Amino acid sequence: MRPNCECCDRDLSAQDASVLICSFECTWCADCAAGFAGGRCPNCGGALSNRPTRALEKMAANPASTERVYNPDCLSTREVVTVA
Repeated sequence: MRPNCECCDRDLSAQDASVLICSFECTWCADCAAGFAGGRCPNCGGALSNRPTRALEKMAANPASTERVYNPDCLSTREVVTVA
């Protein structure tokens, strides 16, 4: 489990049910993923799904990753929404 959103670098809890991933486990917060073109992963084009949460009692023996992945270029894949 990656500890951050790859787009905005926001910290993400292993218990946060709103986090989205693709089949390659690219990891996105709900706010960033809401703007991705077609609701698809900007890295691979795959479908996004809610990331499973990890039970707190399992975290000590099976901690989430500490390796951060950050790509600010993902912002170029977001849809621009204009309000009239």
